[in-house]
Amino acid sequence: MASRMTDSHRRFLQVLMSNGIIDAAEARRLHRFFCEQHKVYYAHDRLDDFVGVINTYLRPLFMEIRKGRSEDTGKMFYALVNLAITEATKVASDYAENELELFKKTMDLIVESESGYAPSTSILNLSDKLQSKKMKKKEVEHVLQMFVQDKWLSEKHGEYTLHTRCIMELDQYICEMYQDVKKCNICHSLAIQGQSCETCGIKMHLPCVAKYFKSHPEPHCPHCNDIWPHETRDLVRPDTPRTPRRVSSSDTK
Repeated sequence: MASRMTDSHRRFLQVLMSNGIIDAAEARRLHRFFCEQHKVYYAHDRLDDFVGVINTYLRPLFMEIRKGRSEDTGKMFYALVNLAITEATKVASDYAENELELFKKTMDLIVESESGYAPSTSILNLSDKLQSKKMKKKEVEHVLQMFVQDKWLSEKHGEYTLHTRCIMELDQYICEMYQDVKKCNICHSLAIQGQSCETCGIKMHLPCVAKYFKSHPEPHCPHCNDIWPHETRDLVRPDTPRTPRRVSSSDTK
C-alpha cells in the first residue's frame, strides 16, 4: 500500500472537504473507485490505512479525518475535523456572533436534557435571551435550518440534537464544558442520546443497547446488574419513538 499521498488520496480528501462527513459505505466506495481510477494499490479491508496516509499529511495542518458512529443508528461515518481549536468557536468563521451564541445555547439545551434533544419551541424562546444581538423567531428558524444544512444539528419531528459531525469535531469541548456528560458504557464514545440505568447511572446509546441485549435475553444493567428499566426491542428501526416504553413491574416478574 502506498505510504505517500497519491492522486487517489487527494481525490478522497476533496470529497470529504466538500461534504464534511460521509458514511462508511460511501467512503469504501470512494476508496475503491479512486484507487482503481488512479491505478494504485487497493484492498477492501485497508480503508483505515488509506485514511491514515492522508492523516499523516493533515495533522501538521491541525486537521484529521476521524471515524465515529451515529448515536441514532449506529452507522459508521468519516468526518474531516479541525484540531486547532477545541471549543465551539470552530464554527465562528461561518456565523455571526449572535448566531454562534444561539448555537452554544442550543447545545446547552441538548446536552443538559435527559433525552439528548431540544424542542424547537425551547430554542425559539432563546431569541430574546441572546446577549450579543436579539433575533426574531423567524430569524432563529432560518439559522436552525443553516445549522442542519451545515451538519452541526439534526432535526427530527420538530426536535433538534447534535449531528454526528458535530459530536466528532467538538467531543473534547463538550467533555470540558459539560461535567455531567457521560460516555457510552459499551462503545465508550460520548453519549448525548441514549438510555440510563436508574440505579448506577451508566448510559448507553440506543444502538449499543440493542446490540448488547440481543445476546442477553434478561435485560440487566451491564454495570450494576439491576433490571434495565427501558424497552430494548427494535431500538434502531427507522422512526421508532425515542422515548421507549418503560418496563412495568409485571414485565419483570
